[in-house]
Formats: sequence, C-alpha cells, structure tokens
Amino acid sequence: MRGFVLNAVCAAGLLAAAPAAWAADAGQGEEVYATCAACHGEKGEGTETGPALAGIVGRKAAGVDGFRYSAAMKRSRITWDAASLKEFIADPQGKVKGNRMPFDGIADAKEVDDLVAYLESLK
Repeated sequence: MRGFVLNAVCAAGLLAAAPAAWAADAGQGEEVYATCAACHGEKGEGTETGPALAGIVGRKAAGVDGFRYSAAMKRSRITWDAASLKEFIADPQGKVKGNRMPFDGIADAKEVDDLVAYLESLK
C-alpha cells in the first residue's frame, strides 16, 4: 500500500508540473516574432508590406483599413483567435489558400504557441 501511495504522489507531482513545461511563453514568442518584424513592424504596428498585428486577436481577417489584402484573405471570414492564428502561422497557404504572405509557416508547435502568446500581448 505504501508503494502505491508513493507512486500516486509522484504521478500527481509530475502531472501538476507538466502544463508549466508546455505553457506558451510570450518572451520566447517575441524572439520568434523577429522573423515577422521585417514585414509587420518591430512591435506589430504594420508596414506597407504587412498589416498591423497589434490587436489582431478578435479582429476580422483583412480588417486593417488601408492595407491591400488578397482576395483570398478578404473572403476568408476568419475572426482571429488563438486557434485560427496557430493554424495560419503553421500553414498560411493551407489555412487561406491564395493569401499573399510570402512565408511557408512554422513547423514547431511550441514556437507557434509562443508566437501566438506574444501576439496576444500586443495591444
């Protein structure tokens, strides 16, 4: 019985610690964002090349006034949330076929999670 209790306590400790190990890290996401900054601005303010990403969560796709979006992005009917951002960042053409963003996506799920956490912090 003592062995069972010890194993149960150890398992509970490992399970409690696991989410922290997998949690998204906005600080790491800021480092991942360095690749995005060339087109979307250092702090997500947008440029002529890429629309503003500050405040993207809750915004409709193609929702920045004055930016020239592709017809595909305009038709997408996406309202950006964490899930849709993750899908788009991982595979931009898979999520919105015909969009103009010249980026193949990020394959590493942790980097995608971190980047989305950073984007959520931009206001």
